[in-house]
Amino acid sequence: MKLIVGSPGTWSGMALRVSQFVFAIASLCTMATAFGNSNYSAFVYMISALLVQLMWSLALACVDIFSIRNKKDLHNRATVTLIVLGDWITAVLVFTGASASASVTILFTRDMNFCRVYSQLACGQFVLSIVLAFIVWLLDAASSFSGFWLLVSFL
Repeated sequence: MKLIVGSPGTWSGMALRVSQFVFAIASLCTMATAFGNSNYSAFVYMISALLVQLMWSLALACVDIFSIRNKKDLHNRATVTLIVLGDWITAVLVFTGASASASVTILFTRDMNFCRVYSQLACGQFVLSIVLAFIVWLLDAASSFSGFWLLVSFL
């Protein structure tokens, strides 16, 4: 069995999960503290998707820490399949939430000039949160591709 960077039960896999957790919590806190976020369904959906990502990455980071500490091998077909499916689901949720939120923010800033007219809207926080959410998606895509590569190696 090849050692694949970012695979479950490795230091690089744990680093990916912890990075996902940190960026997800940063994006979530930024969006949750922005004024006016609950008025738009795209922002609420992104918050929900980030909460799912937060729980998923924290759970898998704990599994990785347990696996590394006790020298357990997580490289079996059932475990890797479950992790890859979970990664794909959370990646799609975060990507759709970030994309929808980005489209609303573009509408506010460029098309309708809401950010100039309504200065109480936290458009800067919206943009920062969306950028952080896309970073979460990139990290999730990296871990799902490494898991998929490991899954293919079982064939």
